[in-house]
Amino acid sequence: MCGLAGFISWNTPLGEGASPLLARMTHVISHRGPDDDGFYIDDHAALGFRRLAIIDVAGGHQPLSNEDNSLWIVFNGEIYNYVELRAWLVAKGHRFRTHSDTEVVVHLYEEVGASCVDRLRGMFAFAIWDVRRREVFLARDRVGKKPLYYASTSERFWFASEPKSILQDPTVGMEVDPQAIDAYMTFSYVPAPMTGFTRIHKLPGGHYLRVTADHIDEREYWDWDFQETSSTTSATPVASDLDGLVETPLVEKLRDLLKEAVQVRLMSEVPLGAFLSGGVDSSSIVALMTQLMSHRVRTTSIGFDYQRFNELAYAQQIANEFGTDHVAHTVKADTIGVLEKIAWHLDEPFGDPSVVPTYYLSQHTRRRVTVALSGDGGDEVFGGYDFRYVPTQAEVRLRRKLFDPVCRPIFSALAAIYPRGSWLPRSIRLKTIFRNLSVSTEMAHAHDISFVATDLRKRLYRPEFTVQLGGFSPEDLVLSLFRKTHARHWLDRALYVDAKFYMQNDVLTKVDRMSMANSLEVRSPLLDQKIMDFMASVPASLKLKGNRGKHILKEAMKSQLPSGIINRPKQGFSIPVGEWLRSGCRDYVADWLFAQNAFIYTYLRPSFVQKLWTAHQRGADYSSELWTLLMLELWGTSYRHSVRGEAVPPIASSRPGARTHHKRSPRP
Repeated sequence: MCGLAGFISWNTPLGEGASPLLARMTHVISHRGPDDDGFYIDDHAALGFRRLAIIDVAGGHQPLSNEDNSLWIVFNGEIYNYVELRAWLVAKGHRFRTHSDTEVVVHLYEEVGASCVDRLRGMFAFAIWDVRRREVFLARDRVGKKPLYYASTSERFWFASEPKSILQDPTVGMEVDPQAIDAYMTFSYVPAPMTGFTRIHKLPGGHYLRVTADHIDEREYWDWDFQETSSTTSATPVASDLDGLVETPLVEKLRDLLKEAVQVRLMSEVPLGAFLSGGVDSSSIVALMTQLMSHRVRTTSIGFDYQRFNELAYAQQIANEFGTDHVAHTVKADTIGVLEKIAWHLDEPFGDPSVVPTYYLSQHTRRRVTVALSGDGGDEVFGGYDFRYVPTQAEVRLRRKLFDPVCRPIFSALAAIYPRGSWLPRSIRLKTIFRNLSVSTEMAHAHDISFVATDLRKRLYRPEFTVQLGGFSPEDLVLSLFRKTHARHWLDRALYVDAKFYMQNDVLTKVDRMSMANSLEVRSPLLDQKIMDFMASVPASLKLKGNRGKHILKEAMKSQLPSGIINRPKQGFSIPVGEWLRSGCRDYVADWLFAQNAFIYTYLRPSFVQKLWTAHQRGADYSSELWTLLMLELWGTSYRHSVRGEAVPPIASSRPGARTHHKRSPRP
């Protein structure tokens, strides 16, 4: 796992300022790669790299080139089938200098061009500079595990693992994108290709860019294809007699795929362990690791001082069951001061509260290992959000029985007059159900994955900010994905959207930034492309069977996990935000939200923020809204004001061991 950065000057040869700029761009992401750095500079391109050494520790320095130095690559990630690809390339006549997966990618690109991404199994983001064609090729893995950002003008093109690298060049503007702020206020994250900045974009997962002086060509090379799914012929659940015919072989196939996905992710020349929450996903990974590893698995868990949010007992149960080398830590409200550091690492507005335990989980895990396997993706791939999918299932059935044109206005009126009911479980909040039944299934899903409701946002926004948005609707981003998918069953459609939207922009962003903030590599076996392709062919009724989410995964693992783990209700990985806002971190949050000249009041009405705060202190639940505002404020004041200006030594005086490649004489 590493960090990359670089820039291209299309028309004017790079001057003496290229070397110190590249040094700043790589230094500011040194947390992504503390083990090594390297640089390549020619007349028009500058490529920089920070390395976290995992495979070919001795020889895998970057940037790397092909045999004649006509192609140069900087690469972040892991390719799990690189050994097979290397053998194929050697048979084609390619000559290798190292045993790294990075060199395989550059030779594969030389051999097959842009289609190289179709053959890569793993997580990755990379940039390849073609010296002869004066062209740069950038690609990101299928589901977006590894980040890749870029900015462009007629004169220059920048790319990096994090926006803070690109912003080291003062010619890249830091103007805030109003639509990104609106999308953030809706979902609590900024969906690709937007970022918090107008000038900087992020490449979506499953896409590549081919960039020349006069053209940027973006292509989607992978999509989660549900066309072959036997459950897509109808929006109704698959009949139970079909389930009996297909379930056993599908369960066995999934079990084999899970084991292989874990096995290929155990390759490492450095210590390796696992995150363990005690849920089905992480417990399954640990169970399979125990079978495949010759020594005890090192596991790490995070808990809280509020029992409702604490899963440590379940994690300990799994640790005992499989004899892991286990450590657990408790996060308390007085640790909230780390939020400013977290906001800096996130680079964009990001309001998912689970970023806090993810940071501490990564920090404590890194003290013992350099690589950790996680259960990320289990909910989106197998249908695990039963708190959302089970109510949606009931709503879908109700819609079939009701005459929508007549009933929708009635439910809309009921949603408007029914009390907020925030203290009730989401699945039985009548206002939520009434609101969802008053719109389409797709729009109801967009509402369900929103943190701040549309009517509340309208009251929060300043009138001039609303005018700036020009009718932009963040929910349309979700609806466009529903239109794009080939899936027909409502559950498969929801899984597609959650994987492409929520998982990529929230879950995977959170894990990447917080693990890399602690120089930890995280691998996600449940997001293996073979598993995802297989699950696209599994009937929806074997994912959500009755009210049982992740049915097929639980069946595949029920012989290996305790029944109490298999059957326990899903518990989200989050923090007791509501309680903390009224007690342990109340003053801390108030200091940020009500500071003089606070950043958020560029867009929001102070009087309404105060109203939300007061109502929450009196017992209402506005924890999601207030936390979203807090993280926006931290991003606006802490990150944007501190990202530039850090003193960095020039490349020539970098520490011993750094690799610098110049096609012309090195600059002083």
